[in-house]
Amino acid sequence: MKKEIEEWWDETSESYQKSSTISTRSAHYGPYSPDESTLNLLGKVKGKRILEIGCGGGQCSIAFAKQGAICTAMDLSHQQLEYAKKLAQKNKVDINFFQGNFQNLNKIKSSSMDIVFSAYALQYSPDLSIVFKQVYRVLKKNGILAFSFDHPFFAIINPTNHKIVDSYYNTGKHVITQTWVDKSVHPFVYYRVKMSDIFNALQKANFLVERIIEPMTFKNQTAWTKGRWKNNYPKKMVELLGPTIIFKARKV
Repeated sequence: MKKEIEEWWDETSESYQKSSTISTRSAHYGPYSPDESTLNLLGKVKGKRILEIGCGGGQCSIAFAKQGAICTAMDLSHQQLEYAKKLAQKNKVDINFFQGNFQNLNKIKSSSMDIVFSAYALQYSPDLSIVFKQVYRVLKKNGILAFSFDHPFFAIINPTNHKIVDSYYNTGKHVITQTWVDKSVHPFVYYRVKMSDIFNALQKANFLVERIIEPMTFKNQTAWTKGRWKNNYPKKMVELLGPTIIFKARKV
């Protein structure tokens, strides 16, 4: 993964956390998606060992820990992890946080995790096959992988006029040049994939895909309707196509 991704998140972490208001009540999956308390993809997590990759501010791992899970969480950004550690302390839960690249999970023992979870982070991976192979190794038999990210269809449609503005086949690395309030320029890097890329990468890693969910709800979505991203997710567009997609797979 690119150094520029780490730098972008280090620089934007403070403002992102202030504006996103992510809850620690239940693990979230992304914009306009119900949370884990509604979807119940993971079942009861008490006593389960959970690894969160791309944990950001740690809200999902904190929610799991509150339910009695034994949590390990990693992120590329030092600043995001500093925020996560303080938030975990505030919520009085113990979580093993460490900085790392989820292309490489060598710090995690093989067959040691019951669940691997990721919310809106895998779009920063240049190669999902490598990630899924690593995740398969660290999961116990029958362990669950649950993850979400930007819906591949949503990314190619203009959210205002609903017209297709790019090819669905234009996958791989994308760079958006952002100019911030202080006039400084920052490259935002992410990787686009097709639905088949995700599914085939999971199969290549020997996962059994149990569910693909394309949820949409307007309940408890303040961060997206009133926050800094409201122009990215206008209601009329979201009613046509939810921006989040979720996969649940199992190691068999």
